[in-house]
Amino acid sequence: MTDPKAPAVHPTSITLHQRSCVLEVGYSDGQVFRIPFELLRVYSPSAEVQGHGRGQEVLQTGKRDVGVVALEPVGNYAVQPRFSDGHDSGIFSWDYLYFLGAGQADLWRQYERRLQEAGASRDVATPTATAGACGHAPVPPTR
Repeated sequence: MTDPKAPAVHPTSITLHQRSCVLEVGYSDGQVFRIPFELLRVYSPSAEVQGHGRGQEVLQTGKRDVGVVALEPVGNYAVQPRFSDGHDSGIFSWDYLYFLGAGQADLWRQYERRLQEAGASRDVATPTATAGACGHAPVPPTR
């Protein structure tokens, strides 16, 4: 995230660009980030993507063409996008959006390396037949 000793920055503008598929966020320090929807989706801060602890991240595949169909404010500290694939549980704080924007070149490299290591693709979703929400195995029905 951002350096906790650095002066707090806050958003000055936020624009959802549907044609170019980016979320543009301007900050009080003069930075303006254009964060692709795909990057937002694959690095969603939700438990479904991040898991419940280090090493439990769930690789997101087939998200190249994901869209953002809605963007709702969460208090004064975050936004919550609803993606075209139905994902809507990630709450993106202003600090987390700054982290994504400032580090997107490295984040893309990490994501593409993970895809390659898994033999997965940005274009084709990998089936997760045994996984439920948050990547957990579904609970069998009781009889």
